[in-house]
Amino acid sequence: MTLALSEWGVAGIEALRGQVAVLVIVDVLSFSTAVDVAVGRGALVYPFAYGDPAAAQSAAERIGAVAAQPRQAGGGQLSLSPASLATIPAGTKLLLPSPNGARLSLACGGTPVLAGCLRNAAAVARAALGLAGSGAIGVVPAGERWPGGGLRPAIEDLLGAGAILDRLDVACSPEARIARDAYRSAGGELGAMIRGSVSGRELSEQGFARDVDIAVQQEVSSAVPMLLDGAYRDVGAG
Repeated sequence: MTLALSEWGVAGIEALRGQVAVLVIVDVLSFSTAVDVAVGRGALVYPFAYGDPAAAQSAAERIGAVAAQPRQAGGGQLSLSPASLATIPAGTKLLLPSPNGARLSLACGGTPVLAGCLRNAAAVARAALGLAGSGAIGVVPAGERWPGGGLRPAIEDLLGAGAILDRLDVACSPEARIARDAYRSAGGELGAMIRGSVSGRELSEQGFARDVDIAVQQEVSSAVPMLLDGAYRDVGAG
């Protein structure tokens, strides 16, 4: 019987990767949502460590990719902002640093990795079931980080993980069940809850309310972002 497990952040990846057949990373605001938008348009997204723009630019040049710019840069550059990726051309290689989702992606070792969010929960759940077979599935909410570097659990990621667990419809560990039941209990208030969360308010106050609007959309995407050869690409058709 397939079992779904859930743990938080990089430590959760480290705890689960030896136990599961596939990992699903959930970073609703905004890495997983940005990846979904980009690969859904036929782009490739290369996760990269956050915090060293020079290293990111150098890595992008080596692989012929565009290095994402800071969200606050403005001017229409591609960035972690899902709205900035709404018209990304098919075939674009995008190097995307992120302090949470990209960091988790790079910590998964040889375990198959999917990027899930509210937009593509059903499609990702189906793909995870196919990849896992009779093995376990790990669903990992990324969370945010406090200024000192510690994990700050984020409700948007708990709810996003819960949406995927709900679509998996398999036996759940207690941790996974809590996430699934939180999603179910949110019901029609889910969008308002995420907009009112710490992360949602921060983005809106910085002028990125559109990113939150995109992130709270449910089941509008059939994209299945899977990390292959260092890049997320849509394997939904296959």
